[in-house]
Amino acid sequence: MKKIISLTVNGSPHELAVAPNRTLVDILRYDLGLTGSKKGCGIGDCGACTVLLDGLPVFSCLVLAVEADGHDVLTIEGVSDGPNLHPLQQAFVEQGAIQCGFCTPGMVLNALALLNGNSDPSEAEIRRALSGNLCRCTGYQKIVEAVKVAAKTMSASTVRE
Repeated sequence: MKKIISLTVNGSPHELAVAPNRTLVDILRYDLGLTGSKKGCGIGDCGACTVLLDGLPVFSCLVLAVEADGHDVLTIEGVSDGPNLHPLQQAFVEQGAIQCGFCTPGMVLNALALLNGNSDPSEAEIRRALSGNLCRCTGYQKIVEAVKVAAKTMSASTVRE
């Protein structure tokens, strides 16, 4: 029997009827058309499905949609300001941290959660924050560098405001 859930995704409220066994990644991709969160391993090992749930990174393949009832979800589609990339996304582009792109949404969201709580993380803290995300293309160094650049950019813009 389906249950009605209400959640906010990327700032927009949604009410959906979902089966109790549906995962958050499935409703994001198939019901809401937000395909940035990738359905990779399905068991929480790859991090491709990472979203922020009330500001904290979660593997959306392991979260039942009914568990997201009443919560705020941020997907990669909600990180940019329309056509304007977030400084973190811009740093990924400029530092060459994107190759095939499959892992990028999860990497960006985990890095964003880190930077929201720590404006000047060490390399070890960045690597720890990204440790749940697998990348088969980049070797991680350019991703770590992108997070460092974004941290500086974000801190500089906060100081000016």
